[in-house]
Amino acid sequence: MSKQPRIGVGVMVWKGDRLLLGKRISAHGNNSWQFPGGHLEFGETVSECACREVQEEAGIEICNLVQCGYTNDAFINADRHYVTLFVAADYASGELTVMEPDKCERWGWFKWNELPEPLFLPIRNFLKLYPDLHALRYGPDVQAAVHI
Repeated sequence: MSKQPRIGVGVMVWKGDRLLLGKRISAHGNNSWQFPGGHLEFGETVSECACREVQEEAGIEICNLVQCGYTNDAFINADRHYVTLFVAADYASGELTVMEPDKCERWGWFKWNELPEPLFLPIRNFLKLYPDLHALRYGPDVQAAVHI
């Protein structure tokens, strides 16, 4: 892998007051909990990436996408560096399914203020910037967010 940072997209999928997280079973971040997401592909918008990744990983559709911020994450032990763009979205339809069993052990819906541990590094860093995810999604700050 190149020493250049990569662009990742993390999708906070909301279903009421719960967020979707999956338990990772990959080399970096193994056994940590993550939002669905992945690499931004060449020529792809952040919105397109978010929708594609959620469908590919969890088998569901999302709507009402909003950009929420980013983190700069160096995985020193894994020799990886990502800038992760975070997007919030609402669950729209579909049956939650583990679509990539080699990367994700299971998916679950968790109350936004009772997330499982350990969390994937980009989420931990995002929570340092925005500790109240619910307010970010539904509170006054959402007015400043960019709908995509």
